[in-house]
Amino acid sequence: MAPVCRRTACKRGKMEKIKSIADEFAFRGTLKKAEPYGDGHINDTYALVYENHGEQKRYILQKMNKSVFPDIKTLMNNVAAVTDFLRKRIGERGGNSERETLTLIRTKTGESYFTDKDGECWRAFLFIENTIAYQTVENAEVFEDTGRAFGVFIAGLADFDASVLGEVIKKFHDTKDRYVKFVAALDADKKGRAASAAEEIAFVKKRKDYCGRVIDMLERGEIPLRVTHNDTKLNNILVDADTKKAVCVIDLDTIMPGSLLYDFGDAVRFGCSTAAEDEKDLSKVDFDITLYEAFTKGFLDGIGDRITEKERENLAFGSILMTYECGMRFLTDYLDGDNYFKTKYPEHNLVRCRTQFRLVERMEEKLEEMNHIASKYAK
Repeated sequence: MAPVCRRTACKRGKMEKIKSIADEFAFRGTLKKAEPYGDGHINDTYALVYENHGEQKRYILQKMNKSVFPDIKTLMNNVAAVTDFLRKRIGERGGNSERETLTLIRTKTGESYFTDKDGECWRAFLFIENTIAYQTVENAEVFEDTGRAFGVFIAGLADFDASVLGEVIKKFHDTKDRYVKFVAALDADKKGRAASAAEEIAFVKKRKDYCGRVIDMLERGEIPLRVTHNDTKLNNILVDADTKKAVCVIDLDTIMPGSLLYDFGDAVRFGCSTAAEDEKDLSKVDFDITLYEAFTKGFLDGIGDRITEKERENLAFGSILMTYECGMRFLTDYLDGDNYFKTKYPEHNLVRCRTQFRLVERMEEKLEEMNHIASKYAK
């Protein structure tokens, strides 16, 4: 019985700490319940229930992972600035600002996060009720609504000065820098793996000119610097449980300045592949043009006239670039000894890069059709 008692005492002690942390935030009412929530892999998340004058309201309390995000101050400055801006804009157009964007609950001293005596950093949000999140693209309608949600998100921040945001992850989509790191890993060849990846290495080198296109357009002012989400996966959109329509874009930890081509392209990379990211059988890897059309239609509808012609013309290329960049990152990590991505077997990163490069090839083959789709749904 002793081990059970120790576990119970540990759990009780943890929840007592959660309650003490919660007391640092400007929640309204009395805390009635606190329990672990969700299955996220980065932050420790808890759902809190407060009662205020007979009404109960839920909140989210999170301990942020400083190993993944060492610069918590920059991260939370970004989150606070973007959500404050969105809440104001949503309110101005008569929307529901407590449902259509995250509502940050500040500390009792007005800060965006709290640092406890152990140096751990905590933040809190209003819980958005009656919502779900899809884990996979179930059909074209779902993916179209996903595109619309990200389009609305970018449009809502079109007038926000992205240059005031900090880089939470330095050079995250600097594909030029990614190429430099690839060459360095290839030259070092720490694990003697280059010989087993000759075709993949040649693939990256052949497309070196891809690396600077978006960065150069940004630097020349040909496309605008925007607020970018940088993690445009399906499960980062909350969907109304009844209507099944997108409600709110969440997980703003990687909000940074960049190009909408990054967000559009990464969503397409993730959602339009017919196979898993580590599928060994490349005959199963294809690019679903039907899903691409659905996402593009939704995205362009959501963003409306807030997209420039130059950006629209490069949506298809952005999809290719993000897939190429992802594959190059897998290959770089493989050559470097698997130091960044978690792997289950020695060739895991090589397998991953091969699926991305096959997807790049399929996109290249369908580039003309992809460009036509973007023109078809232009406002």
